[in-house]
Amino acid sequence: MITASQVNDLRQRTGISMMACKKALEEAGGDEEKAIEILRKKGAAKAAEKADRVMKEGKVIIKTAPGIGVIVKILCETDFVSKNEEFIKIGEKAAETAVKKGMEAAKTEADVALKDLFAKLGENMGIEIEVLKGENIESYLHTNERVGTLVNLKKKDAEKGRDVAMHITAMKPEVVRPEEVKEDVVIKEREIWKEQLKTEGKPEAIWDKIMMGKEKKFREEMALLKQAFVKDASQTIEQFLGDNTVEKFIRMSL
Repeated sequence: MITASQVNDLRQRTGISMMACKKALEEAGGDEEKAIEILRKKGAAKAAEKADRVMKEGKVIIKTAPGIGVIVKILCETDFVSKNEEFIKIGEKAAETAVKKGMEAAKTEADVALKDLFAKLGENMGIEIEVLKGENIESYLHTNERVGTLVNLKKKDAEKGRDVAMHITAMKPEVVRPEEVKEDVVIKEREIWKEQLKTEGKPEAIWDKIMMGKEKKFREEMALLKQAFVKDASQTIEQFLGDNTVEKFIRMSL
């Protein structure tokens, strides 16, 4: 089964549509390099010829409106293109379209514009768009415009919402709550802990107890609400929010 992540990775490398990337990956049995060869043979796009060039530059753009927040990551290969006015406008327009018409409409519109710009500049470009819906959305965009966050609180609090968004931007939590950490991630860590305990010569009879403690700590380190607040390490985000809490967040970075 071809995952959305595989399709997105190939799309970022080639600048080709999601559907074309999915078909190529299916034909290649999930092998990304073979999929690129297939796209080249089909002449799907000139961008496939430059798929070995990584898109590490670009800009993160955030736009909010009542009930919705949009975060866009527009990507390119070089710092020069990241400052190109047309390139930036495509990202800004995508954010506006996503607010008004939805994410799919924004992606479709941006894909066309980026292909046109590719023809002028000859550089791989791509875009990622995420939408967060909620009544209490706040945001934070770092001054370098390479990382930013949208967060939705249970109750309206603009100041605390912005502080929490800033914390997420800096500290990179993976989930809101400890129990939301994916089980397959924890399973991999357990295997590592087991090998470490074996190497350290710890008695096998106490492994389970030690690993329970390690798992609790691991889950809490990944969970936003249990992290020490970046502006005041004497309290967790959960304590900082008091009777409020975080419903959901989206963090995006280059």
